[in-house]
Amino acid sequence: MMRTLLAVAMIAAVPALAAAGDAEKGEKVFRKCKACHTADEAKNKVGPHLVGIIGRKAGTVEGFKYSDAMANSGLTWDDATLGEYLKDPKAKIPGNKMIFAGLKKDDDVADILAYLATKK
Repeated sequence: MMRTLLAVAMIAAVPALAAAGDAEKGEKVFRKCKACHTADEAKNKVGPHLVGIIGRKAGTVEGFKYSDAMANSGLTWDDATLGEYLKDPKAKIPGNKMIFAGLKKDDDVADILAYLATKK
């Protein structure tokens, strides 16, 4: 029961984190992602580009080969779903092929969400 309450509280906090994020700091946090993703141009690398990710249906970037788990997740990336995914990709979408373990600091999640929101 306590774990459920904690999980609900964490999920509820994600949108508030995004609103409190700093895009400039998020650009620095994004350096952890640059080996696999771009956010400044619609060019896929090891991972799909992240231009316009907010509001996009998961698993739909043209020309990128997604795992079945991602392609069939049914998610649309908003602050809440993306925030949860960035904290623990394997828990949010079991079977996805992203190898990144996740961002552990709430401030980093909020900042990267703010940064990605500027990439349209």
